[in-house]
Amino acid sequence: MLLFFVAANVRSKNREQAMEIMCLNGWGGKLHEALLPYLAGTAPDILCLQEVIHSPASQKDWLTYRDGDHVLPQRANLFRDVSAALPEHLAIFCPAAQGVLWDDDTSIPSQWGLATFVHRSFPIIGQVQGFVHKNYSPVGYGDHPRSRSAHGVRVWDYNANRAVSITHMHGLRDLNGKMDTPERERQARKLLEMSHNLAESDDLTVICGDFNVEPDSETLSILSSAGLNELVTGRGFDSTRNTQYKKPGRFADYMLIDQIDAVRDFDVIQDPEVSDHCPLVLEV
Repeated sequence: MLLFFVAANVRSKNREQAMEIMCLNGWGGKLHEALLPYLAGTAPDILCLQEVIHSPASQKDWLTYRDGDHVLPQRANLFRDVSAALPEHLAIFCPAAQGVLWDDDTSIPSQWGLATFVHRSFPIIGQVQGFVHKNYSPVGYGDHPRSRSAHGVRVWDYNANRAVSITHMHGLRDLNGKMDTPERERQARKLLEMSHNLAESDDLTVICGDFNVEPDSETLSILSSAGLNELVTGRGFDSTRNTQYKKPGRFADYMLIDQIDAVRDFDVIQDPEVSDHCPLVLEV
């Protein structure tokens, strides 16, 4: 607890100088023993977290996801866990679907989606929430590619005297791979439309998330054509994955910003490993 307190004090000092925005796919909390101390210690001002589990009907710490041969332990209430690790943040959960996880042979209703955590020193002056692929699925996760949601917040940064709009999504997963598809094109345009509906003309605008596409994708072309600067490959990073990820294809996560001069720092965090995705950390 002392470690978290000291880290929180450090963030408080940094908060006077820059806003820190973190984007991360939490991998269902599989590495929660590393993830939760990391989030508590860094305490980013805005945390955009994908692959979040919320199982209000269960008090278990762990449940199991089963999808054919794909079996994965899931932190049953990752949303609750991260909320507890960031007590000074407002937590917003945005479900994409409710299906079941498993407690041995017992099925447990469980919601899956993304979440946004905003430090209480930043007033939320606008929000947008919706779906970039399909709609909410209340009776099962559904067939791939499954429902995917997005969420955005518009906050006021008093230190910089400006509004900042941040929108993130978890891009659809296609069993055939990360190639361009009509569904991914529509998804990108819906994400961009949500960001446009949120932001005002003078805002600093950020779009981020686990897009599930390659750097040469149509998705990034659509966003770049709208005046957004992609920071991962633009800053020379060669992967957003770490040693936890065993498959080919080293990119999934991206961060884009409309005013490149506003970037004070940007990093793709390889260590510590808190997921099979790397945290993307932007300071503006």
